[in-house]
Amino acid sequence: MESFHTRFSAWTPFSNKSLNRQLFQERVALISHWFDLWTNKQRQEFLFAIFLRCTKSQLRFVQDWFSERMQVAKVDFSTVLPRFISLYIFSFLSPKDLCAAAQVSWPWKFLTEQDCLWMPKCVKFGWFLPYTPTDNEYGAWKRHYVACVSHLDWLTPREAAATYGTLNEPKTEDEELLERQREKCLRKRIWEEIALRNKELFKVRPPWVSGTCCSSVLKPRRQPRLSQTVRERVGSHEALEKQLVLTSLEILPKRSNISGSHSYPSLSKKYWHGVHKNDDSSSYALRPHFILISSRIPAYEMVVESVKAGVVSVVYEHSVTLESLLHLIEKALDGRKAQSMGIFSDGDSREINLLQGYKIGVKNLLRPEVRDFWEKLGSYVATEEEGGHVDFFVPLGASEAGTEVLSQLSQLTGTFFTAPTGIATGSYQHILSDWLGSQWGKAPYSIYFCEAKLQTWSSFADFLEETLKTVRKQLYPLFKELQKSISGRMIGQFMFDTMGMTNILNNQETAQALADRLMELSKEDSERSVVEDNSWDTKSRLSKNDLNFEALINLERILQKDSAEKRTRVVRELLQSERKYVQMLEIVRDVYFAPLKAALSSNRAILSAANIQILFSDILQILSLNRQFLDNLRDRLQEWGPAHCVGEIVTKFGSQLNTYTNFFNNYPVILKTIEKCREMIPAFRTFLKRHDKTIVTKMLSLPELLLYPSRRFEEYLNLLYAVRLHTPAEHVDRGDLTTAIDQIKKYKSYIDQMKQNINMKDHLSDIQRIIWGCPTLSEVNRYLIRVQDVAQLHCCDEEISFSLRLYEHIHDLSLFLFNDALLVSSRGTSHTPFERTSKTTYQFIASVALHQLLIENIPDSKYVKNAFILQGPKYKWICATEVEDEKFLWLSVLRNAIKSSMEK
Repeated sequence: MESFHTRFSAWTPFSNKSLNRQLFQERVALISHWFDLWTNKQRQEFLFAIFLRCTKSQLRFVQDWFSERMQVAKVDFSTVLPRFISLYIFSFLSPKDLCAAAQVSWPWKFLTEQDCLWMPKCVKFGWFLPYTPTDNEYGAWKRHYVACVSHLDWLTPREAAATYGTLNEPKTEDEELLERQREKCLRKRIWEEIALRNKELFKVRPPWVSGTCCSSVLKPRRQPRLSQTVRERVGSHEALEKQLVLTSLEILPKRSNISGSHSYPSLSKKYWHGVHKNDDSSSYALRPHFILISSRIPAYEMVVESVKAGVVSVVYEHSVTLESLLHLIEKALDGRKAQSMGIFSDGDSREINLLQGYKIGVKNLLRPEVRDFWEKLGSYVATEEEGGHVDFFVPLGASEAGTEVLSQLSQLTGTFFTAPTGIATGSYQHILSDWLGSQWGKAPYSIYFCEAKLQTWSSFADFLEETLKTVRKQLYPLFKELQKSISGRMIGQFMFDTMGMTNILNNQETAQALADRLMELSKEDSERSVVEDNSWDTKSRLSKNDLNFEALINLERILQKDSAEKRTRVVRELLQSERKYVQMLEIVRDVYFAPLKAALSSNRAILSAANIQILFSDILQILSLNRQFLDNLRDRLQEWGPAHCVGEIVTKFGSQLNTYTNFFNNYPVILKTIEKCREMIPAFRTFLKRHDKTIVTKMLSLPELLLYPSRRFEEYLNLLYAVRLHTPAEHVDRGDLTTAIDQIKKYKSYIDQMKQNINMKDHLSDIQRIIWGCPTLSEVNRYLIRVQDVAQLHCCDEEISFSLRLYEHIHDLSLFLFNDALLVSSRGTSHTPFERTSKTTYQFIASVALHQLLIENIPDSKYVKNAFILQGPKYKWICATEVEDEKFLWLSVLRNAIKSSMEK
């Protein structure tokens, strides 16, 4: 009976597994039979009742079963993949397929109408936009493609005959059949060659290139160059295709006798340029714009890449002559006159560094060879009446001397010369400012260059200049030592060639005088320029004394009027630079903050709310402050006059700079937060890769954009100094400007102090890293004063007098002097196999507080020179320098540091 013991049911055995399994299968079969007989509604109610009784694990089992056997969710690849991969997939579609895909959904419509997909398809047929699309314009190339396709007029010979007339003599059936076969074979051959060409190009097509057109004439400049074999293959296919098209035109029947007045039209210029470019009349009808670019410009390759299509550009070496430069210009223009000519070279507000040895300024402008060069250059440009002009990309309009250069050149050549008036700081930022006498409704730089690319180059050149400044600072001691070494060799060779050994020993004073003179050679040019300036100023004063009283009054009126105009110009540049600065801050808000905030609100957070607050709260407050400052400047400029003031607006702005204080105090934390989030959060890393260094961000990253507030104050100072310079002493605005300058200067000193503290802290960290076994050096108010390399000596017998003691060199030491301690380390040199470079290594020995350090001098003797003793509480070091000057300088600096430390 126990084998049939039941549980919960009189029909289900509890311990007999076989009977239990049999009864369970029978009941499942019975329920299945009932389920088959039920209606759909009954089945749904049954399943609903069953699912309500299931546990979570049983429901999860059902879910996994469904996910394995059928696709539950359908995902749009364009919403999952990165945008550039989606665009690469869409680039394989034809224009007709792209238009069909645009009707699928709004995301597909947005992607399929991107200019990067449609521009290659337009360029393939030689269809170029007659204007440059703005940043906010959308789908310009697609509309241009549709417009060009809708106006196509490509006819086969038979269609042309039906449209424009037939022969007077009717053809026989055989001739008609032969002509049809010829057309069919020709069309088939053309399509086969085009398909073969597309197939060959597809094999070598890089993944970032859209379309299959890689013509050497029409390809974009940024596309990577194909190999020589591929280029020859592509060129042969293009030549064959062109030959086939020309052959198809030549085999058309020669119709000298045509009924009516119609004939076959030769392809009009509107449609001909895509097939055969051989029309010279149009090239002479429109005068080109011409730009000269000096190779001395940093990253001049980027400048060349930013030149607009249709502008003739020539890069010249800085070391060529004036005649060679004229020859390059004449060869590039090929007998034509330029509508305008730009000269992109190095220089400042007083002169143009055109070529090596030719700094064009007021002093040398009338030299015969310089005057002849500018007269010939002016003959290559259209006259002022015809709208011709020469544009210098040098800020000559920012000074009296530069304006005088432009005036003399205009009088000399009869051509209008212009230059930027900007005085904004930064690398070549003056190019993007206002231009002197601009009469064409837009800045001259927009005639030659794409503004977005030019701004990208300007930012990159700024980065290069900062890097070069740092490199010069680090290499200055090395160059100084190299200069001393070369001077010593020159003096030694000179004295060895002209004197005997006895005379050399007796003329040490002469050798020292020669050394001093060689060190002063580098200063002669600057002194000579100062003397020339003083002589020119003396002549100008003498000439002014000859003027009569009436002429002086007229001159004073002209100067006052000119000063008012310059003051207005500088205030406008203040407004323009502030507008650009606010635009950079808005990029941070629109490109970075807004998407991150939207993702957080849509439960697809990339960063947490705390991290977003750390990164963007301070910069958004700065944006609000500067937006208000910009609005105040704009309102004042709308009703601007000579008597109006701008100092009160800047003073009000300077009283609210505590907003910047919060940002600068948190600036290191912001940068560390960006680095930490980039490392720890893959979604944020992908977000930065997608948005950093794009056209929208002016090719800058988020940390580079956050650098703008610290640089802005130097621009404020320069611009305010310029406004005060052109403000009369009796003007009401003079006092407010002085107050504003003091505010900005005080705050800039605060920023400089913060930079100095951070640099000192980083410097201490670098020293701690390179010295093996070094204790922690980062302490408040500690900074490095000097590093001195010495030789450690050992005295063999210390009981005898100093003049008779013998010393041996046992170690090389490096002494790191801080404002509160002296760190002693051993110095070694390690060499890398197969390389000439060596690496210096440091090992920590000891550190001594300065107030516990004793210094003892060792007199020079026959056995030792330039030696001294450093005595600490536990250790003593006998050291010696290589040169006497180094010993004197080191001991004086060390004594002053000890004295300052004991006074504290």
